[in-house]
Amino acid sequence: MAPAADREGCWGRTTSTLDWCEENYAVTWYIAEFWNTVSNLIMIIPPIFGAIQSVRDGLEKRYIASYLALTVVGLGSWCFHMTLKYEMQLLDELPMIYSCCIFVYCMFECFKVKNSVNYHLLFTLVLFSLIVTTVYLKVKEPVFHQVMYGMLVFTLVLRSIYIVTWNFRKKVPPIVGVTTQFHAWWHILTGLGSYLHILFSVYTRTLYLRWRPKVKFLFGIWPVILFEPLRKQ
Repeated sequence: MAPAADREGCWGRTTSTLDWCEENYAVTWYIAEFWNTVSNLIMIIPPIFGAIQSVRDGLEKRYIASYLALTVVGLGSWCFHMTLKYEMQLLDELPMIYSCCIFVYCMFECFKVKNSVNYHLLFTLVLFSLIVTTVYLKVKEPVFHQVMYGMLVFTLVLRSIYIVTWNFRKKVPPIVGVTTQFHAWWHILTGLGSYLHILFSVYTRTLYLRWRPKVKFLFGIWPVILFEPLRKQ
């Protein structure tokens, strides 16, 4: 998070509490951090198609919400890195908390009856989101946000390990990125990781519901989940 060169572009003076290591306005006058901006496409475009596919497949609404929430994170991050404005930083960071809460809910509800609602978990995650939002708006300390987000990610990792260890054996294929900017790599890998997490959650849930999910690869590389027709008894 080293400060970039003192260069002012289309969006004027930087007001965000973070300024990543990419040099500001080095590629174009219209985008403060070009590579950190365009790398967010991986969090915008694929989840949109995932949401559409989820609607077509009749998946539970929480999975549609997962894809759309990831898209919102990508759009917010795009706006943040394009402008380096504090308001856009919030548009990036707060949806990270909200989307991760949706991911947590999905992972803990994989083995429940269809269309069930866990109101206790839902209330806990909503309350957590409200507390984090309120505190972060007051303290404006990025470390606080990073710790809270890290807690959610750690919860997801533990739950995923538990499911894999005790119920499934699953391989996650690697996907290659495109840029040498370190923070852009962060976007690509976190976007990919979040997308794969949603797929894993969908796979776990639909396998439990006996929907016969299958992992397919578009163009031989991009993973999606399709469903085999149910055999009539």
